[in-house]
Parts: sequence; structure tokens; C-alpha cells
Amino acid sequence: MTNSAFDKLDALGKRLEALDHAQSMLFVDEAVNMPSGGGEKRAEAMSVLAGMQHEMATAPEIADWIGAAETEDLDDMQRAALREFRRSYTNATCLSSDFVSRQVNARIRSEQLWRELRPSGDWKGFLPAFEGIVATVREEAQLRADVLGLAPYDAMMEQYDPGNRTADIDPVFADLKTFLKDFVPKALAHQEAKLSARPLKPLNAPFPIDKQKALGLAMMEALGFDFEHGRLDISHHPFCGGVPTDVRMTTRYTTAEFLSSLMGILHETGHGLYEQGLPKAWSHWPLGKARGMAIHESQSLFVEKQIARSPAFWEWAMPHVREHLGADAIAGWALEDILAHVHLIERGLIRVDADEATYPLHVILRYEIEKDLVSGALAARDVPEVWDAKMREYLGLSTIDNPKDGPMQDVHWPGGAIGYFPSYTLGALIAAQQWVAIEKAQPTVEDDLRYGRFVGVNDWRRDNIWSQASRWSTPDLLQRATGEKLNATHFARHLERRYLS
Repeated sequence: MTNSAFDKLDALGKRLEALDHAQSMLFVDEAVNMPSGGGEKRAEAMSVLAGMQHEMATAPEIADWIGAAETEDLDDMQRAALREFRRSYTNATCLSSDFVSRQVNARIRSEQLWRELRPSGDWKGFLPAFEGIVATVREEAQLRADVLGLAPYDAMMEQYDPGNRTADIDPVFADLKTFLKDFVPKALAHQEAKLSARPLKPLNAPFPIDKQKALGLAMMEALGFDFEHGRLDISHHPFCGGVPTDVRMTTRYTTAEFLSSLMGILHETGHGLYEQGLPKAWSHWPLGKARGMAIHESQSLFVEKQIARSPAFWEWAMPHVREHLGADAIAGWALEDILAHVHLIERGLIRVDADEATYPLHVILRYEIEKDLVSGALAARDVPEVWDAKMREYLGLSTIDNPKDGPMQDVHWPGGAIGYFPSYTLGALIAAQQWVAIEKAQPTVEDDLRYGRFVGVNDWRRDNIWSQASRWSTPDLLQRATGEKLNATHFARHLERRYLS
């Protein structure tokens, strides 16, 4: 029987965790195993569970428990947990049920219409639904801002990365944009010179899926993924889901080449390692959850970009590729031949296909546009023209007659997810900053990668990132881990070393 107010919050956390577990597994099963005929009832079940969870998490008595717990004799960890309980409760109760109902309807209508009209790029047909989304986003941003005491766009970012503020991010992104607009043409010219001297070798396809899977599993195991608490499956879109005690990762395969699947597996392994490294004792508190999207993305990009695209990693990995895919897979290849594929840079219209040098420009473009949409400085109808102007300036490409590959390419805006995009590039910056901190703490780290020793990098991240969970805000967690505030310097130096040397 619970006595203290904190005990009541603790018991609530366990019930919410159980519902979250059930919903996570239903989501994974839907993506991996569910027959198409199961969709309608599955949606019904997930909707009911989501409603139950929201109702349980926003019950009025929770405010009383939080207030009472603040007067109780708690240890430091319980006080930290209480702060996160309050933050979660405040964010969950910012919006009225009437507003949420209207918002869900607008999002469903918009996303369904987007799926129907995106293939033809029918912006005019999509615009009325998008205008409805922008209106509800502005309303949500203001409702949250009023309760949280933040600027409207900051209140939206707070949902994805607690503590992130435009005042801190704007100058970092401005520095990065200035650097990349100069860097990308230089890197492309450098690449062209290298490829003219040593042309890109074609991959010796086909690569059987069972062999690719064996290679991926071997790499996951070497990187420290715990298969007693996770597994790898196939889905239409790769993702990392499940719960920390049962992490579910997926990838997709093509027999024409093996690198996209392998890099997808390694990216998701970064997410999975973070989830498996979270503190088990706090798992039912908001304090025990992953900190936010930028930190989560930093862990996946650390594995995929900092580790798995490094020359040292490929010195270790090439024999494993030959062992699992066959001696002919990369027959006669030197390290430079595989790195030419792994480090290929291309200007393109599509964010999800972009390389690490051009990707941040895609994100900064979206960040600038969505800030202006939320503030009212930009009307929904004018997005294609602004998008095209920025695309021309940043990447020298035009989308003016091609909204399908312009502002209609992502699901985020049709689904009302505004404030999410900065997390992707913040994750890349944080990953580079972490690498520099690890190099200082572990001077032999590059040799470790060369010999497939990943314990050191995992130990550093477990101590400084994973075990801290949501104890600190995103900026504070980064400052404590690396000794520095967020900046673009380390990412810029990383790109120069990799693409100009």
C-alpha cells in the first residue's frame, strides 16, 4: 500500500511503463509481422491504449501528488525524478482535450491527403489541408508557450529536445551554414579529382540477403548490442523500437548492394545501444527515459558516421565483409575503394538520401521555414517559393516546379511535427563533439576501432550519456559530457579531415 505522494507517482510510473511497453510491441509487430487484414482492429487497439495512457498520465490528482511530494524528504535521485514528473505532466496537460481532438482530425486528414497527392506533387490540392495544419500548430505553440513561459517555437522544440532554444541554436546553425556553403563545392571538387585518378569500382552484386543479415548481426554483436534484450528484423522503413529490455531493430535489404542496409543496421544499432544502456532502476520514471531526439540521434550518428564511416573501422570491417559476403564481394579492393563508396558526396533534392556533408543544409532550410511558419512571418501558401530560393542558395538546385521533391517530400509537416527537424543536425554536431571528448579521454581510440575494440567508446558513452538518461536538459547533458556548449567547430573539422584530406 502506497503512503507518500512520491510512492503514488512511483506506482503511476510503473502502470504507464506497462502501457508504453504494450503499445511499443504492437507498433513493432504492425511494422514487421502483421498481415494487411489486421490493420483496422490494430489501429482500434492502439488508439484505445493511447487514450488510456493519456488519461492516466494527465489525471488531475497527479498535480496534487507532485505538489505534496515536493514537501517530502527525498534523496537527490528522487528529487530529479520529481522534476521530470512535473515537466512531463505540465507538457501533457498544456492542451485541452477539445484542442487535441481537432488537432488529431487535422493531422489525419492532412497526412492521408499528402500520401494521395505527393506522388503527383499536387501542391494546390494539398494546400488547404496544410493551411489547417499550420493553423493548429500555431495554436498549439501559443498554448504551450503560455503555460511553459517560452517563445512559441521554443515551446514546440521543448517537446523533442528539452532545454533547446532558438537563441542558442541560431548562431550555431548560422556558423554551420556559412561553413557548408563554402565547404561542399570544395569537397565535391576534391572528390572529382580523386575519382578521376581512381574511379569508383562497381560492387560485385548480387549480395544474398541471408549473407547480408549474417554480416549485420556480426557487426551488431561486435559493437556491443545485447541479443538477449533485442533482435533484428525486416520492415519497409528501418527503425529502432520496442523498450530498453526488448529493443527491436529493423532494416531493409536489396541484393544489388550491401552498404545501404549495413549502414542502416549500424545507425539503428546506435539507437539500440542507447536504449539498452539506460538505467534499469529508473525505467518507470520519466527520468529514466532517453533525453530527447537530438541526443538519441547523436548516438545513432556516432556509430554510423563517427565510427562506421571512418578508415580505421573499415580496416577492421573489410575482412568481415569478405568472410560473410564471400571472397568475390570486394575482390581486389583496397581500403580506398570501399571508402570512395562510403564517403561519396552528392548534391540532391531529397533529405533522407543526403550524405553527411550536405544533409545539414536540408535541415537548416526546414528549420528556418518552420520557425517563420510558427511565428506567422511566412504563409503556408508561400512555402514552395521560399523553399526553392533557399535550395538554390544552399545547394544550387531548384524545386520550383517540383513540390513532390520540395516541401512535399517529408511526412513531418503533413503530420504536424514542427520543431523536430533541428534534432537531426543537432545529433550530428553532438556526435562529432562527443568523438573529440572521447579522443581526449582515450588517445588510443582510433587504434581500438582498427582492431574492432568498441568497449572503450561504449564505456565513455555509458558513463556520460546513457546512464544519465533524462537527468539533465539536452544542453546541460552535452556540457557535462564534453565540457563544452554546443558548437559547429568539431563537426566542421571532422568534415574537413574526412573529405578534403
